[in-house]
Amino acid sequence: MAETASYAPILQSMRWFRLYGRVAKVAGMTVESKGPYASIGDICSILSQDGRQCLAEVVGFRDERLLLMPLGELSSIAPGAEVLALGERLTVPCGPGLLGRVLDGLGYPMDGLGPILDARPQPLDAAPPNPLARRPILDQVQTGVRVIDALLPVGLGQRMGIFAGSGVGKSTLLGMIARNTSADVNVIALIGERGREVREFLEHDLGEQGKQRSTVVVATSDQPALIRLKAAFAATAIAEYFRDQGLAVNLMMDSVTRFAMAQREIGLAVGEPPTSRGYTPSVFALLPRLMERAGAGETGSITAFYTVLVDGDDLNDPIADAVRGILDGHIVLSRDLANAGRFPAVDVLASVSRLFSRLAGPSHRQAAVQVRAWLQRYKEVEDLLRIGAYQSGLDKETDVAISRMPELRRFLEQGEEESATVEETVARLCELAGVSE
Repeated sequence: MAETASYAPILQSMRWFRLYGRVAKVAGMTVESKGPYASIGDICSILSQDGRQCLAEVVGFRDERLLLMPLGELSSIAPGAEVLALGERLTVPCGPGLLGRVLDGLGYPMDGLGPILDARPQPLDAAPPNPLARRPILDQVQTGVRVIDALLPVGLGQRMGIFAGSGVGKSTLLGMIARNTSADVNVIALIGERGREVREFLEHDLGEQGKQRSTVVVATSDQPALIRLKAAFAATAIAEYFRDQGLAVNLMMDSVTRFAMAQREIGLAVGEPPTSRGYTPSVFALLPRLMERAGAGETGSITAFYTVLVDGDDLNDPIADAVRGILDGHIVLSRDLANAGRFPAVDVLASVSRLFSRLAGPSHRQAAVQVRAWLQRYKEVEDLLRIGAYQSGLDKETDVAISRMPELRRFLEQGEEESATVEETVARLCELAGVSE
C-alpha cells in the first residue's frame, strides 16, 4: 500500500475519459453545441465528417449550450459534428529562440524557419503584477526619436499610447523606436494589419537591425476575430517571459483599436448589448486586463507603446478615451504635420508624458518647458503670420518664438534612418533653449 500511495496524486490528475458534445447550430461566427462540459476559455476540437478538425474556444453559454468561437475555418462543419473538450487553454511557446522570429496569432512560427527551440509553454492569460511589487519608474529609456526623448521622455516600464489617424506614420515611428531603443528586446504585435503591410513593416520599417532583437506576432485582418484577439495576449505573454528573465522589454502593439474591434465582434456574436458607438461592455473590461500586464516588474520591465487608430482623427473616440485613461501618457500624431511632410508628425502640445517631471533633470525640464512655450506662442499667431497681419515688436516672447521656429523644426524633424542618443538629444535641446546643463 505504501508503494502505491506515492502514485495517488498522478492517478488523480489523469483524465480517464473524454468529454464529447454535438454541434447543434452555427450562426455567423459562433457554434452552439450540446455539451461537452467545459469552462469559459477552454479549448474544444470540432471534428468534421471528412476527418478535419477545427479548434474553438468556449466564449459563453446560452440555454444550456456552449457558445464556441472558432480558431480556424468552419466551412466543413455539419450539424451533429462531434465536439471534444481538450481540457486545455491556449499557450504560447516562450524561450530565447524567439528572437528574430515571426509568429502567427496563436504563437506558431510562420517564417518557415522551423519550430522554436528550447521553448516552454506560457499561458496567454495571466494576472498583472501585484501593484506593491512593481518597482518605481526612475530611468529613462532611449527611443532614438529626438522629439520623444527631449519633450516626451519615456521611462523603463512606462506605458504610452500613440494616437493617430490612418496614414500618418505610426508604423514608421514604431520601426524607428524598435531599431534605436536602448531596451534589450522588442516584442511587436501587428493586430488586424493588411497582409501587404506585414512584409513591408518587417523589411522596411523594422529592418534587419531591429529584427535580430525582436519577436513579431502577426494576426492579419482576414483572420477570425478570436485570432486577432489572442495575438495581443500572445505578444504580452512573450514580453512577460523576457521580463521575468530580468530584461528591459519594449512591447509595441499596432493597433489597440483593431484589438477592440475584434472583441466587439465576439461580444455582439454572443449576445452582448452594444453601448458606446457599438462597442460592447466587455471591450472596456478587457482593455485594462491587457494593458495592466505591462510595466515594471520585480526584476525586468515592459515598456509598452500601444497605437490607437482614431476614427476620423477624433481623439474623443470611445476607445481613445478609454486607453488614455489607462496609460501613462500619450503621443498624438498630427495629420497637418504629416501632410506638410514633417516627420515624425508628433503634435508636441497635444501630447504628454505623465512621468516627465520624474525622468528629466532640472536643466532638461527647464529647456523642455521653454521650447513648449515657444511652440504655443507660435501656434497662437500662426494664422496671423500666414495672412501677414502680425506686427513684430508687439510681444517680445512671440518675436523670439517666431525667430526660433526654423531651428525648432530642424530639431523636431528626423529622418527614418537618423538616430540620436538621449545624451545628445538633451544637450541639443538645452543648447536650443539657451539653458546651461
